[in-house]
Amino acid sequence: MTRSGSHRPRTAQRGLTLFGLLFWALAAGFVGYLLVRVLPTVNEYVTIQRAIDKIAAEQPATVAEARASFDRQKDVEFSISAVSGKDLEVTKENDRVVLAFAYDKEIPVMGPVYILIKYQGRSKGGGR
Repeated sequence: MTRSGSHRPRTAQRGLTLFGLLFWALAAGFVGYLLVRVLPTVNEYVTIQRAIDKIAAEQPATVAEARASFDRQKDVEFSISAVSGKDLEVTKENDRVVLAFAYDKEIPVMGPVYILIKYQGRSKGGGR
């Protein structure tokens, strides 16, 4: 590395360009937007699951009683809108009441683009 003719090797520059920053900001913003749109439906699913687990633990005597109990729970929980008592499938397994549900949720993203999530769940088999 003398002044007479040798050049120092340049080290590669590191960093983020403006276009790179814009790309990652848009990507993070879009993921954040999707999360804001999807998380309320996940919360609704978890609320429905908790409600049917609670009802199944009480071991209702009839199908109508199980459905009425879910409808009462739905009136208390304002986040439940996708399922009603008549949508529940009520069965018995090993002398225990099992409640099941299934529904589709369409989440509009932008224009004609939607996300379709198929939710389904069932109770844990009663009061174990």
